[in-house]
Amino acid sequence: MPLGQIRVDPAEFPEVEMTCHRCGTTALMRFAGACRACADELRTTMVADAHTVDAEYVPKMNVTPNAVALKE
Repeated sequence: MPLGQIRVDPAEFPEVEMTCHRCGTTALMRFAGACRACADELRTTMVADAHTVDAEYVPKMNVTPNAVALKE
């Protein structure tokens, strides 16, 4: 999800001291999760380009169709 698509009113969610789930340091955050430093590090290190996968799903032979789907 691109950054900036979720809008949060800062007045409704003030920053509170919480422990970062990634590095364990205490930091001011609105929501539980990674601190700003960890989030910035993840954004820079985990960048990848989207690509399409050209694989077609073929069910195994022992898979039977759903009985509801076969109802006529």
